[in-house]
Amino acid sequence: MNTPVRRIAIAVMAMIVLLLGNLTYVQVVKAGDYRNDPRNQRVLLAEYARKRGQISADGQVLARSVETDDRLRFQRQYPDGPAYASLTGYYSVLYSSSGIERAQDSVLNGSDDRLFGRRLSDLITGRDPSGGNVVLTIKPSVQQRAYEAMADKKFAGSVVALQPQTGEILAMVSTPSFDPNPLASHNTSTQQKAWTEYNEADPPVLTNRAISETYPPGSTFKLINAAAGLQNGFTPDSQLTAAPNITLTGTNTTLENFAGTACGTSSTASLREALARSCNTAFAEMAASVGEDALRKQAEAFGIGSSDVSVPMRVVPSSIGDIPDTAALQQSGIGQRDVRVTPMQNAMMVAAIANRGQLMAPHLVKEIQGPELDTIDTTSKDRLGQAVPAGVAATLTDLMIGSENRTQGGGKITGVQIASKTGTAEHGNDPKNTPPHAWYVAFAPAANPVVAVAVLVEDGGNRSLEATGGSVAAPIGRAVIAEALRAAQ
Repeated sequence: MNTPVRRIAIAVMAMIVLLLGNLTYVQVVKAGDYRNDPRNQRVLLAEYARKRGQISADGQVLARSVETDDRLRFQRQYPDGPAYASLTGYYSVLYSSSGIERAQDSVLNGSDDRLFGRRLSDLITGRDPSGGNVVLTIKPSVQQRAYEAMADKKFAGSVVALQPQTGEILAMVSTPSFDPNPLASHNTSTQQKAWTEYNEADPPVLTNRAISETYPPGSTFKLINAAAGLQNGFTPDSQLTAAPNITLTGTNTTLENFAGTACGTSSTASLREALARSCNTAFAEMAASVGEDALRKQAEAFGIGSSDVSVPMRVVPSSIGDIPDTAALQQSGIGQRDVRVTPMQNAMMVAAIANRGQLMAPHLVKEIQGPELDTIDTTSKDRLGQAVPAGVAATLTDLMIGSENRTQGGGKITGVQIASKTGTAEHGNDPKNTPPHAWYVAFAPAANPVVAVAVLVEDGGNRSLEATGGSVAAPIGRAVIAEALRAAQ
């Protein structure tokens, strides 16, 4: 072979190798990126050509796909949109997805490995492919009651209700909410208009306050302080200061009780009375006595600080923050300073007390179904650990009964003993002149709990600076408990 021919042959071989390399890169290495690129219309058309599975709870359909006569064959519908938006999320051509729509996408679109048999059957029979169904743990009547209690008063905040023994989420509400239906429209302008409106809303509506926002817990954190104290030498009868105010250790800063009142009629108050009256000075003293290590360890035992919680949407970690000195410890012991928790975390905490100290993983998904509603997988309860010994949980329950019996506000349930704790949490750059967040955490019946709730109302609700957990959040929590008890019958 002469030199020119040999050179041409080598050049041709090199080009073939480069072509094969390019094909390998495009079809293997970059295949996933091209497939998931939102500009890939073939993927979009294929995705909307399949009937996406439904999301349901206790027989009620929360999200479904209906056939259309346009280019995208199926469109998502949310029959009770705003009441369940914090659960379902949205599924949009332009704006992707959120909530269960995102977290369980592989099931709903049919690509989950547990649906392989169905996909194979569809391929063989030529049947139209369709996704699996997701059944939630939600009790619709409880969810609806929680949503109405918040939305009717135009409160911003959240309600979470759990089944203490299993971690099943019975209700998870975030208000103000939004309607997912416009985002699921196949009309571009409809989607864009809704997206702009939702993103410009004040307060924000697309944020899931139950799991994605943290707040100072205020006096609800005294339950964690008390739990640490009960395991470090304190009893319900241990005496603490009843002073209306104290000076934080090593500072000139004064910490006072609500309204500057004394904690009872004598110079000291028992732990039992201090929790019932929610005395800041007493719990600041106890936090300083217990110490940072014990308080932090107890908080972690209840799940604060964990970054592994998902429901299956990720829950933002809660934190007690830095505690550089005793003064910071005293403030942290009453749920202020840098302590921040999600409503889900506060619900987990009170549910653990209700469950004899056992902390259960919260979960929304009850079971996965095939397209024909056959059960493919179920969620088992998951014990995360022992937050407190059973005896300490029983003592905390007794203390919480005393707190509930002193808490004002409407909605008391005749014949049902609730165990609870309220919280009125200061926040902002000028906390004394900023409406506080109102909290209520509780479970019932106290002797044999079937539901645990956490209620958060941002910025005082309709009571502004006069707001308290008892006046604003407690009536909502009691209404949700009453509905949960009816649903459990």
